[in-house]
Amino acid sequence: MVDTGLPATANLKIGDSVAVDGCCQTIVTLDGAVCAFDCLAETLDRTNFAHYKAGQRVNIEPALAVGDRLGGHIVQGHVDAAVPVLSIARRGGDLALTVKRPSRGDFPAVEKGSIAINGVSLTIAELTEEGITVCIIPHTWEATALNTLKAGSKVNLEADILGKYIAELCGKTPSRVTLESLQNAGF
Repeated sequence: MVDTGLPATANLKIGDSVAVDGCCQTIVTLDGAVCAFDCLAETLDRTNFAHYKAGQRVNIEPALAVGDRLGGHIVQGHVDAAVPVLSIARRGGDLALTVKRPSRGDFPAVEKGSIAINGVSLTIAELTEEGITVCIIPHTWEATALNTLKAGSKVNLEADILGKYIAELCGKTPSRVTLESLQNAGF
């Protein structure tokens, strides 16, 4: 059961999709702002849901409706991995949040690219073999459940969908450029 904290104007109903810490869930029961979801074993294996405690604050977001303003990158609510927070540090007036980086083959990411951490759309500030760092402005820190995190907390990561498709196409599609095709083109 999750108290969405969303106003009655959210017009939620059974069957609607709601992202819980960035993971798309389907409402199966609804009592006011309190929703329940059926959670697949795949979801429990891939997300941080198994680590939740009763009363824990989470990020809740209803599905985007066609025609709504898109204020971040395209987030589907399809979590790629649950990884630990490595560090949280002040960086000027912002916070630098570093999470463990999944293997490159499983999680395409680029500096200044997009990532979702617990459903919050963020820009990658630094990328190393070990970690992904995002810088979070004070408003985002205070307005989301990111402010409940500490080193060791598990978070849900979602890579940018465009990056996922590009990685898949590049990895699976044979190159059409061959020595023969170059010679035939006069090179």
